[in-house]
Amino acid sequence: MKARWDIFCSVVDNYGDIGVTWRLARQLVAEQGCEVRLWVDDLRAFERMCPEIDVRLDQQWQEGVDVRHWPAVWSSAPAADVVIAAFACQLPPDYMEAMAARERTPLWMNLDYLSAEDWVVGCHRLPSVKFKGVQKYFFFPGFRPGTGGLLREAGLLEQRQAFQQDAAAQRQFLQALGVFPAAGVRLISLFAYENAGLASWLDVLSTDGHATHLLVPEGRVLGDVQHWLGVEGLSVGDLHQRDALTVQVLPFVRQEQYDRLLWCCDFNAVRGEDSFVRAQWAGRPLLWHIYRQDEDIHLDKLDAFLDLYTAALSPAAKAALVELWQAWNTDGDMAQPWKMLLEHWPELSQHAQTWCLEQGLQADLATALVQFYESWI
Repeated sequence: MKARWDIFCSVVDNYGDIGVTWRLARQLVAEQGCEVRLWVDDLRAFERMCPEIDVRLDQQWQEGVDVRHWPAVWSSAPAADVVIAAFACQLPPDYMEAMAARERTPLWMNLDYLSAEDWVVGCHRLPSVKFKGVQKYFFFPGFRPGTGGLLREAGLLEQRQAFQQDAAAQRQFLQALGVFPAAGVRLISLFAYENAGLASWLDVLSTDGHATHLLVPEGRVLGDVQHWLGVEGLSVGDLHQRDALTVQVLPFVRQEQYDRLLWCCDFNAVRGEDSFVRAQWAGRPLLWHIYRQDEDIHLDKLDAFLDLYTAALSPAAKAALVELWQAWNTDGDMAQPWKMLLEHWPELSQHAQTWCLEQGLQADLATALVQFYESWI
């Protein structure tokens, strides 16, 4: 009999929560044969990445996943065999009572945020709180052995490699988005939070000897792009050129399309968690805009990843990448760090591919979750 899984997602900010849980739910169904209910409290946010979602419905099926609206006032629902509280969201009290009332105790996990910090390995799969005899466990995604790994669908890296070797497929994909880059242009995608340092980066891109086509999906950074361009408003399809830099606004696309956009680009600026992982699977140099937290504790997480990611780089290439990432995440001047990074482009490009392949050797997150459940029962 198939195990039944409930995944709870509270959309608190920027689509990252629903992005991760939607990928996970689909993979558990498609590859692991699980029955999955995905409880989401904000269906309108969900609709942005899955246009088939009907925000009026409390229950609907999407790609084999039983999608449920998580109402403010909980109605009765039986607890599943496996219960995942994504990113420490609080389960409905009545649902917790249903967990405790089950004849067979469910496996209850908190799927935590992604981090490269050393302590994650020691905390992964440790017991947390109990509720009436039901034990909760920590489950940490991560980059090191001893963590839960990263979300990665079966065959993803092979699909990416084939796509990147097929110029016609890339051209067809970009043209479907209305993108017609000039021959030899550097393609960069930009998905970020508001950033005061963006203007300095756009300045240096516009004066570079190598032409750049900047692709900006709808999102929070558009206001900063608009300010730099000196225009009143930006909307999907807008195209602006300033010297060596072409800026184009793209629609907010479904996840599979965004993956391919990353695969097409030479450099990807990403944010949060979901796009950060997908940029690594693209095997291209990247720039991460980490989500800001109080007292700058996010900078510790940034440094932890940089220490791990740059360990195999030459000292000069490491210094260039670290300086660029730190400037980006402190609203710093991007001009000189970007110029330094370009000096090490071949090494950084090769390193991005190597890192991707190394991470691909680990068990993916969905598989790791299922393995934990199977060992637990």
